[in-house]
Amino acid sequence: MQFSQHKLLIANRGEIAVRIINAAQQLGIPTIAICSEADRLSLPSLLADEVEVIGASRADQSYLNADLVIETAKRLGATAIHPGYGFLSENADFAEAVEQAGMIFVGPDAATIRQMGDKACARTTAQAAGVPVVPGSDGEIDSIEEALTAAQTIGYPLLIKASAGGGGRGIRIAHNKEELVKEITIAQSEAKAAFGSGAVYLERFIKSARHIEVQILGDGKQAIHLYERECSLQRRRQKVFEEAPSPALSDAIREQLCATAAKLANTLNYKGAGTLEFLFDAETEEFFFIEMNTRIQVEHPVSEMITGVNIVEWMIKIALGEPLTLCQDEINIHGCAIEMRINAEDPSKGFFPSPGRISALHWPVNEGVRIDTHVFDGYTIPPYYDSLIAKLIVHDVSRELAFERALKSLKQTRIEGIKTTLPLHRLLLQDPAVQSGDFDTETLEVWLKEHSHRLADKEKAHASTAD
Repeated sequence: MQFSQHKLLIANRGEIAVRIINAAQQLGIPTIAICSEADRLSLPSLLADEVEVIGASRADQSYLNADLVIETAKRLGATAIHPGYGFLSENADFAEAVEQAGMIFVGPDAATIRQMGDKACARTTAQAAGVPVVPGSDGEIDSIEEALTAAQTIGYPLLIKASAGGGGRGIRIAHNKEELVKEITIAQSEAKAAFGSGAVYLERFIKSARHIEVQILGDGKQAIHLYERECSLQRRRQKVFEEAPSPALSDAIREQLCATAAKLANTLNYKGAGTLEFLFDAETEEFFFIEMNTRIQVEHPVSEMITGVNIVEWMIKIALGEPLTLCQDEINIHGCAIEMRINAEDPSKGFFPSPGRISALHWPVNEGVRIDTHVFDGYTIPPYYDSLIAKLIVHDVSRELAFERALKSLKQTRIEGIKTTLPLHRLLLQDPAVQSGDFDTETLEVWLKEHSHRLADKEKAHASTAD
């Protein structure tokens, strides 16, 4: 299928904008990069066929201004809009407005985004499809009395979760009745402020759980899975380190989990790329659906590396009308892939943001190493957005060799002028629990308390040996 008659506007910034531009250009599709004033000289602006500054530095005056994004796309002759992740990517009203403006939204339709974007509704949908969910309330909680009644059935400890939440935000833990009464009011207020909706629901808190997600891809008629990713190493419920496949799953559990995810995607007649997230109890070998992200994920490269499937390219092709020609029995796992998120933060000082100018930069250029980034030597990181500046991804035939490659690549990476999370990853990769795969969603928080004093020393040592 020829795509050259289309023009794709990327409604995002940073490394994912670069990723989308590269995928589109591989398909022969002209690209438009929109940017804020702060991103005028960013790499997406330099790589795209066209660039348009649409607003001031603040996201609500640029990347989050849906009307302005659509007006710009129409004026510049775009036929499709790719939202990337974050910003407007899971905004059903935006997806609907794009379609109403006569353009193609690269992702699922607005109805699916609404259905699965509401966490309580997503639980109900999963249950109807026969997918196991974490025991919790039947839908949203409207009052403290209703919460207390539901808690008697669910049991403590439990989670209070924002129905419209995402990215690990809008979650609080209650260990008893008194905490539930206190925390639910706070959670509702926080959810209202962060997501525009104060709706919450309750869910059993599974201690020592693994966070495992399944990548799916569908064209509206059939959906397949691209196996799972291990995402348990998190800080404040934000992912730091991901790998594929998960070291916690047996082959039998893996097939069951991934088939379950594909089943739910097929029930939705899902179109595009998406991720179904699960909690896995390693002791009982039970898995529970928790939510779905109806967009591309930050950690999608590890799935691409182990399957050989270009997920972003397929997102675009499907949106532009090409049927999914991949069959499930053609998708196999090849080796192990690891992704390390590199953020402009100082891990020795509570991960304090570190925007500023990069005075020197060197990435490893080796077989099995992939760098997804939007920064370059001399680039100035603005203070207005997420601190992610790069993803260092490695692939090898085994998990042990992938860890060796990852550590070697980290040692070869040099970023000067700002603080980054490189020291964190250098220490993490040498931790016995991480190397053995014996960790859960609480491991990193505990590890940071025990190793925070070593992070500054690690960075100093690396800097001195690199000189």
